[in-house]
This record gives sequence, structure tokens and C-alpha cells, in this order.
Amino acid sequence: MGIKYHVTLTEQEREELMKMVRVGKTAGYRIRHAQILLALDEIDENKDWTDKMIAKAYRTTEKSIGNLRRRFVEQGFTAALERQKRETPPKIKIDGATEAKIVALTCTNAPNGRSQWTLRLLADKVVELGIMESVSHTAIADCLKKTNLSHGYRSSGASQRHQQNM
Repeated sequence: MGIKYHVTLTEQEREELMKMVRVGKTAGYRIRHAQILLALDEIDENKDWTDKMIAKAYRTTEKSIGNLRRRFVEQGFTAALERQKRETPPKIKIDGATEAKIVALTCTNAPNGRSQWTLRLLADKVVELGIMESVSHTAIADCLKKTNLSHGYRSSGASQRHQQNM
């Protein structure tokens, strides 16, 4: 299968990318995109590099290389240096009131047979109590991490062992 999008840099684009890589006074992702575009340049001596080789050299995926090729051809030089904007931004599921309920639940005694709450138990209980329609254990972890109430940290004040050691 042949490559659908061919990257051919102008002399000015090549010089700008080389300067960006050499000086290094820009965001890291731009420098990486510049390095990859230079490797993809069909006029350069690296034209025998495959996308797989470039992906390995710059610790990324072949899909990312293909996306960068496509963005360069379809949207231009400047767009290829930037990060791609998300079409649909993520929805924030846990608002302040919900977060407060989750934190309050975390401070209660763990279910029978358990010494402490697990993230999965908390997620299940949040759904069971009708606090949220659905929630993942990772969302619970992010919520607690944000509030400095992550499980396992004795400094949070939630651990009984910490209180006994004082």
C-alpha cells in the first residue's frame, strides 16, 4: 500500500524547522512535529525512511505519523506544527456538589467485610445511591486526587492508622 499523503517541504519551511529544532525555544510537541516533518520530507536524504522507522525513532505511533502527514497536506505547514483540536471536548461529569457527596461518602465507614473503600466500591456505591447515573473508578480517582483525599495517603486524615500513630 502506497503512502497517500506526501510531505514535500519548501526550502523556507525546511530552514524554519531546522532553526526550531536547533534553538529549542518552543513547546516540546512543536519540536517533535518539526523533527518528524523533517524526517518525512521527500526531498531530504531520509526519503528511504518508512513511517514505521520514523515512529520508532521519535517514540510515537505510525498512526500519529500518518495523521501528521495528512494534516500537513490538507491544512498546511502551520497546522502540522500545532496540536490537533478535539472535535468534541470532554464533558465534565463530576461537578462541585457531586464531588462533595463523593468525598463525604469516602469519609464514611467502608462496607462490611472491607477495611477501607476501594475506588470500584466507591463508584458502585455512587451509582447505587443515585448520586450519578454512571461513573468509572478512574473518575472517582481523579476526583479524590483533586481534593487531596486519595486513598492510601495517610496525610489526608482519612486513615484511622494515621490517627492511632499520632
